[in-house]
Amino acid sequence: MAEPKQIRKLDEDVVNKIAAGEVIQRPANAIKEMVENSLDACSSSIQVSVKSGGLKLIQIQDNGCGIQKDDMPLLCERFTTSKLEKFEDLSSISTYGFRGEALASITHVAHVTVTTRTANSKCAYKATYQDGKIVGAAPGQPAEARPCAGNHGTLISVEDLFYNMPSRRRALKSASDEYSRIADVVNKYAIHNAGVAMTLKKQGEAMADLKTSTSSNVVDNISTVYGPSVARELLSLSCEDTKLGFKMTGYISNANYSVKKLNFILFINHRLVDSTNIRKSLESVYANYLPKHSHPFIYLNIEITPSSVDVNVHPTKHEVFFLHEDLIIEALQKCVEDKLLGCNSSRTYYTQALLPTNISSATSNIVNNKKSSTGGGEKPSQYAYQMVRTDSREMKLDAFVRPPSLDATTRPSSTPTTNTANRSDPVDMDTSNPIVIDDEGSSAAKRPRENETANQTTTSVEVPAKKRRHHKPVHLTSVLNLQQRIKENQHKELTELFKNYKFVGCVDQTRSLVQYMTKLYLIDVSKVSKELFYQLMIFDFANFGTLRLSTGAPINQLSMLMLESSESGWTEDDGPKDTLAKYIKDLLCNKTDMLKDYFSMEINEDGEMLTLPLLLDSYTPNLDNLPRLLLKLATEVNWDSEQECFETLSREFSSFYSVQYDPYMIDCIKPTGSATEDMPATQSDLQQSSLQKEQPWRWITEHVIFPAFRTELVPPRQMAEDGSVLQIADLHDLYKVFERC
Repeated sequence: MAEPKQIRKLDEDVVNKIAAGEVIQRPANAIKEMVENSLDACSSSIQVSVKSGGLKLIQIQDNGCGIQKDDMPLLCERFTTSKLEKFEDLSSISTYGFRGEALASITHVAHVTVTTRTANSKCAYKATYQDGKIVGAAPGQPAEARPCAGNHGTLISVEDLFYNMPSRRRALKSASDEYSRIADVVNKYAIHNAGVAMTLKKQGEAMADLKTSTSSNVVDNISTVYGPSVARELLSLSCEDTKLGFKMTGYISNANYSVKKLNFILFINHRLVDSTNIRKSLESVYANYLPKHSHPFIYLNIEITPSSVDVNVHPTKHEVFFLHEDLIIEALQKCVEDKLLGCNSSRTYYTQALLPTNISSATSNIVNNKKSSTGGGEKPSQYAYQMVRTDSREMKLDAFVRPPSLDATTRPSSTPTTNTANRSDPVDMDTSNPIVIDDEGSSAAKRPRENETANQTTTSVEVPAKKRRHHKPVHLTSVLNLQQRIKENQHKELTELFKNYKFVGCVDQTRSLVQYMTKLYLIDVSKVSKELFYQLMIFDFANFGTLRLSTGAPINQLSMLMLESSESGWTEDDGPKDTLAKYIKDLLCNKTDMLKDYFSMEINEDGEMLTLPLLLDSYTPNLDNLPRLLLKLATEVNWDSEQECFETLSREFSSFYSVQYDPYMIDCIKPTGSATEDMPATQSDLQQSSLQKEQPWRWITEHVIFPAFRTELVPPRQMAEDGSVLQIADLHDLYKVFERC
C-alpha cells in the first residue's frame, strides 16, 4: 500500500495565481472589474481601449475621484479595499467592489500600471505593480509612486494578460471573439448607467465602436447599442412589492420584435449578473407571442433589500442568491405578461423599402441547380419557401376577388366612350360638339349617340399596330444633361425588380402587387407612373406621337373653369380671373412653335389646343385634368432658363399623364394585330375581355402601364425611400411566422 503524501502549505505565490485564475477568467472579466471600480469612484466618463482582444493591452480611463498617493502601495494587495470594514457590512453593501481581489488578481497575471490624480493633488502619480506589490518602473528604480502629468481621475493599463499562464492563454478563443465579449460587457453597463458617458474602441483606431453621452437616457443607449429597430418596439416596465422587498424597472420588446438570439440584460442592485431561473421564466411568457426559435429583448433593473441578497457566491460575482426567489420571479412574470397582453390588441408592421436581393447571385444559383440536375447527379433539394412562381399563366389576384358589379350609371359602355355629365369634378366643358381624341393620321370620328346630350364628352383613341420608334437626333445640351442625370441616378436593385417582376394583381387603381424572387412588393402605380412619364418626356424629346382633338379645346375657356375651382388657389390679390385666363392663353400662344416642335402640343391662332403628345401607346390621360395642366404650365414652368424650362414642363406633363384614381376611367381598346387574335378564345381570354370591358383600369394597369415599367423605366434612388416600392412579405419569413400552426 502506498504511503500517504505529506500535507504542505502552498506558497503564497501559488495561492495568488490560483485565486487570480478564478477571478479573472478572460479579458472581459478584467474589464468588468475595472469598469465597476470606475463607477464606484463616481466617474461621469469612462473610456475603454483594447488591443488584440485585451490580451496585449487594456486601458481604462475615468474622471472619478482618483486614489490618494499614500494608498497607492496598498492598492493592488489582496484583501485591501476602501468599501468594506467588517463582514456585517456585506448586508448593506452598495458598491460594486468589496473583497479587494480584482486588481490584486490582475497584477498576478499581467503587468499593471496605474496613473491617478485626485481633485486636490497638484500632479498625477504613476506606479507599476506586479504580483500584488508596487515595483519600480525599471530594475534599480525605487518601488514607489512617481509624480507625472495627468488628468483628474485614474488610468489603468493592463499589458500581456496571462503572460505567465500559457495554458490559459491558449484556451482562450480568437482576439475577435474576446473583443465581442468585452463589447457585450461594456454595452450592458452603458445601457444601465445612462448618466455616464462610455466609450469603447480598439487601440489605434480613430472610430469608437461604442460612444454614449451623459445626456442620453436608457432608451437612447439601447438604440445606440442594439439599433433603432429595438428601441421603437420597447415597452416600459415597472413593478414593486414592499412585502417581498424588491423594486423592478426596465424595458422589454413587444410582440412585433423578435431575434434569433435572446438579448437578456439583468442588473440586481446595479450589479450585472445572470439568473437562469429569471431568464427561462420570462422566455416561457414570450413563447405564447413569438414564432418558434425567436427571442425577445429584455432589460431589467431589480433592486432588492441588500440584507436579502448574497453577492459573495461566485468569484466573478456573476451570480447572486436572494431570498423569496420564486415569489419574485412569479411577480416578474405577471408584470411582463400583463404588459404584453395590454399591447396585443393589434400588431404594428413598419413598412420600408426593402431592396431586392442581388439578381446575379440568385441567377447563378438557379443556373448551378440546373447544371447539377442535368449532369446525372442527385437533384438538389428545394424547400417550399425557396420556390418562386415563374408561370405568368397562373392565377392572379383577380381570380380570388370577384369584381364589384357596376350599375348602368357607372359602367362604361362596350364602345370606347365615357359620359362625363355626372362627374363631381367642377371641370366640365359645355360644348355643342364632343371632343374626339385620335392618333395623328387617323380619320376616326365618333358622333354622339342618340341618348347622349350636348354636354357629354366622348373620347376615342386608335392604337397603332406597332410601337413608334423613329427617333430624330436631339443635340440640345440641356436635354442631354437631363437624360444623363436620370441615368446617373439609377437604382440597380430596383431596375432588376422592374425588369424581372411577376405581376400579381391590382389592389386598386393606384396600387398593385408584384412578385420578385420570393418577395411580394406593393407598387404605388401613381408615383411610379409619374416618374415613367417624366422619363418618356425626356428620352423621347421632340419625337412624340400626337393625340389629336377633333374639336379644338379653347384655352381661355378651360383656364376660366380652372380658376373658378377652389383647387386653383385663386385670391382677389391675384387679379381678375378673366385677365389671368387671357394671360395663360397669350403665354401659351407665344410659345406655340416650341410646344409644337418639341412637345407635339399644337395651338391654333384662335387659342385652341388641337393636339397632345402621345407618350405611351394604348394609354390616354384623363382629360378632366386638362384645365389644371394649362394653369400649371403658366404658373409652374420656368420659361426663362432652357434646361429648367424643359425639366419643369416635363414634370407638369408627367403629373397630367400619371395614373390617378378615377371611377369613370375611359375604356381602352385592345391593340389590334396582336398575336392572340388568331388563336381560339380560351377561358383566360374571355376573362380578360370581360375585365377589359367592365373594369378597364385593371387591364390598362397590367397590360399597358406595367409593361412600360419593365421596358422604359429607369428607377431613381429616391424611389427606394419614398414609399413607391414597399416589400410587404417574404416567403421565407412567412414560413417562420406560420411554422407553429
